[in-house]
Amino acid sequence: MYSNNTSSTKSTKSFGSGKKKKKQYGNKSNSFRNKSSNRPQQRGGGFKKSTLDPNLLVRKATEEVIVEYESKRTIKDLPIDINLIECLVAKGFSKPTQIQDQTLEYLLDGHDVLGIAQTGSGKTAAFLVPIIQELLQNPQKSYALVVVPTRELASQIQDEFISMSKGLNLYSECFIGGTNINTDIKKLRRSQHIIIGTPGRLLDLIGKKLIDLRKFNTLVLDEFDRMLDMGFIHDMKKIIGGMENRKHSLLFSATLDKTQQSLIDNILSDYKTVKCSNGETTCDHIDQDIIHVGGGDKFKMLCDMLYEKEEFSKVLVFEETKHKVKRLCQKLEKIDITADQIHGNKSQNARQNALNKFKKGKIQVLVATDVAARGIDVSDVTHVINYQIPLTMDSYIHRIGRTGRAGKRGKAFTFVD
Repeated sequence: MYSNNTSSTKSTKSFGSGKKKKKQYGNKSNSFRNKSSNRPQQRGGGFKKSTLDPNLLVRKATEEVIVEYESKRTIKDLPIDINLIECLVAKGFSKPTQIQDQTLEYLLDGHDVLGIAQTGSGKTAAFLVPIIQELLQNPQKSYALVVVPTRELASQIQDEFISMSKGLNLYSECFIGGTNINTDIKKLRRSQHIIIGTPGRLLDLIGKKLIDLRKFNTLVLDEFDRMLDMGFIHDMKKIIGGMENRKHSLLFSATLDKTQQSLIDNILSDYKTVKCSNGETTCDHIDQDIIHVGGGDKFKMLCDMLYEKEEFSKVLVFEETKHKVKRLCQKLEKIDITADQIHGNKSQNARQNALNKFKKGKIQVLVATDVAARGIDVSDVTHVINYQIPLTMDSYIHRIGRTGRAGKRGKAFTFVD
């Protein structure tokens, strides 16, 4: 691990240099298979019932003092361009986080990387910093393609790239569903160094021959466990298969699904694995408990909690379907609890406005489907409440990871029948 052997004098080949061209992904003998996954499957107009054991959702936050990881080097010690260092310092970075510290040299040396770290641990910067470093040394157009599962996460990565590369003459664009595709077409008339997007919109643009996958040599899958499940696997097969000149692949997530190992092995070549968490359990600094509904009024139970505004000041409530999110939000608004909603039927502008209001504290409650479980970076979320028990443990982990971020203590409650 880097804490044992890193130094600023380490030889750093350029990002992806010296690597042989990978075979086209679709040509591999055991490429993507239609394997079962933990993603909920719709059947007969409804969803499968959760099989989670409620007893697994009860855990007290660790009381003892947790020794946080502290890098032996500062941002100024990193073997990267001085102009990039100045951008990072201007953003307030002082030391790299564990995932950043332990993946940097691997990525600068051109290794493929599988990175596992808890939400809020700095995974975005872990892959953006090496990409920016390579672009400063060799400013290639259409260099990297970053693919993510949600619009919110794509927008967040775009904002991070812009702030990290301010004044460096590097350019990126973000392409997501729910926006005007004609605007996207205009954006593509300008040359970009990296493109960030969700699979559906990227494939639309690829199908119109507006994005040429052969031009990209670096692939990043953020929240790769979601990207490789049954909801996205076919889209990812098309995208990865079209990257004929892919030399470098980076996979990052908070959770690791062991059933996806063969898929991971087909994407990555001679890769390094960096685990800052085991990818299976939730954060120890989050208090987790269940609320037994029985024959009680679940909505009243929720309201009784929310009326304690001083404690429950910024609450993220998860529901399973778009319709249920809309109905719950409307019920809260009728009793004067300030709330807004995020789900797949809302326009991107509406989703972003709701998120901005939540970030600024203008609303107490944000009600959402799992689109908010990944990619929403909101500080000081006091509570995550699962109004219905999640369908999978991975979903649960990502949901409650929205609270207790940046080492702070969080609280999560799950309603169970």
